[in-house]
Amino acid sequence: MYRINIDRDKCIACLTCVTACIVANNSCDARDRITLDSDTKPSQIFCRHCDAPECVFTCMTGAMRKNNQNGFVEYNKDQCASCYMCVMACPYGVLKADRVTRKEIMKCNMCVHRTDDGSPKPACVEKCPMNAIILSEVN
Repeated sequence: MYRINIDRDKCIACLTCVTACIVANNSCDARDRITLDSDTKPSQIFCRHCDAPECVFTCMTGAMRKNNQNGFVEYNKDQCASCYMCVMACPYGVLKADRVTRKEIMKCNMCVHRTDDGSPKPACVEKCPMNAIILSEVN
């Protein structure tokens, strides 16, 4: 299983990760964002692909599901009823509605569409100029 990790000491809030996400997903909105904490320290916010994902538990149509093989929380827009229960249930406030269509949910997909075998290739990791975002394999 893979996880994206952030070294907050290296992050300079340049928004390259946000731009890379928009371009990689050919959308007008990013699936991640940069926030500032109370000490004005930047941090990237993205789907954590939780072990026990509340978004999956609350999804009434099965549009959100946990892939047990790779550990990713996957979203199927064709099954989505646009009820936003997943958005409300996310304890991290990561999920959001697409601001153009208001019908799709925006969440990190680990850029699996960028590889032939469906392995993760997050554009945010690849494009971060400070190497603050890394992809790690965990058990």
